[in-house]
Amino acid sequence: MKEKIISILRESADLKLKFAQESLESVINATNLINKCFKSGGKLIIFGNGGSASDAQHIAAEYVNRFLLNRKALPAVSLATDTSVITSIANDFGYENIFSRQIEALGKKNDIAIGLTTSGNSANVLNGLKAAKSLGMTTIVFTGNNFIKLKKLSKCIISVPSESTARIQEVHITVAHIICELVELQTGEK
Repeated sequence: MKEKIISILRESADLKLKFAQESLESVINATNLINKCFKSGGKLIIFGNGGSASDAQHIAAEYVNRFLLNRKALPAVSLATDTSVITSIANDFGYENIFSRQIEALGKKNDIAIGLTTSGNSANVLNGLKAAKSLGMTTIVFTGNNFIKLKKLSKCIISVPSESTARIQEVHITVAHIICELVELQTGEK
């Protein structure tokens, strides 16, 4: 069992290092886009399915409350938290529209839509990004290897070079924390 644990930890660490070697520019780009968004009075709208829905909630909380610094609250919302809205949209318009309808209601031009999809194929995330783009919002996507469908929908793609959902999500939350820390450094202490 110890060997398996070490193997999993090594796989996760190696993937993070590989991501760092290949994708630092996308992290810098996302950080700059988010800083610009907040400076222009915009907000983050974050969404994903399953574990990515939990990550969306986690990331939104880091901006609204705090990550490492005591600073002013920053506007961020997760679209995966309102079960009444989600289930009514799924019932009336289909599950593939649960994020696009919310983007239509809440999104504005200075906002950023952040979609999380480890597969790159989640219809509701793709539709949410399409809705955001049609409103003139900036779009950022966190994904895995498969980002072909996302290229035309996103200003910034944070792509983890893996097909393992668990390992992709581990890198996503690490990168989200890095971006949040960098944004806080720009925002400063209260």
